[in-house]
Amino acid sequence: MNIVVCVKQVIDPEMPTEKFKVKDNQVLPPEGVPPVLNPYDAQAVEAALRVKESHGGTITAITVGPPESKEAVRRALAMGADEGVMLSDEAVLGSDSLATAYLLAQAIQKLDAFDLIVCGREAADSSMGIVGPVIAERLNLPLITLAKNIEALDNNMVKVERVIPDGHQVFEVSLPAVVTVSNEVGLPRLPTGMGIVTAVRKEIPVWTNQDINADPSLIGANAEGSELLSLSIPQRERECEIIGGETPEEAAGNLATKLRAAGVI
Repeated sequence: MNIVVCVKQVIDPEMPTEKFKVKDNQVLPPEGVPPVLNPYDAQAVEAALRVKESHGGTITAITVGPPESKEAVRRALAMGADEGVMLSDEAVLGSDSLATAYLLAQAIQKLDAFDLIVCGREAADSSMGIVGPVIAERLNLPLITLAKNIEALDNNMVKVERVIPDGHQVFEVSLPAVVTVSNEVGLPRLPTGMGIVTAVRKEIPVWTNQDINADPSLIGANAEGSELLSLSIPQRERECEIIGGETPEEAAGNLATKLRAAGVI
């Protein structure tokens, strides 16, 4: 089975809040905090590795972004992916989620073969959650979202458990197909020492938009399908007031009065 995992490098969502800064509707890369593999994509890599371990096959990690985004692919390789591909040139920079999904779909078609495409549920920076669905639409493939388990079957199908608010659903779908992975997959494995060494030595080809025959009108900042109107850091104000009274009963009554006036009760 040929599995493709779409990955992305993001600003570390666990970074200290005091290092988070916004300017001109853009998040400024924090000093001293290196970017990381999108945590949801790490779970997608984990799901793909489990399929490979149980059914065999190869895993190719693919990303779109600036040159430094190659580290996201190396992280996937260190976890156990077999190959990596990066799509990067000036023309693709600034692409929004719709354009990124289009680029990934074009790149996936350039691969020799693919059976299963696995994506994280969303990116930790934009939280759009549309890359997997748009890839499926672009490639005219069946899509299952929010999977907590993927099991390969012998008849060129996969069985997928999909998370819903009050339980889960079970689907069997013919390959090729696209599956997005939910948090319920569990924690992704840590890279081994040998995996890290192998990832560092692995050659990762870099494709341009011309290599994948991408339509210039559909990529880059000028082809945005969405418009970011405002990006800011929420301002939280806290006030503390001591509610007193001559007796506990009176204090409770004063508290209830305050809460009622504030519309809490």
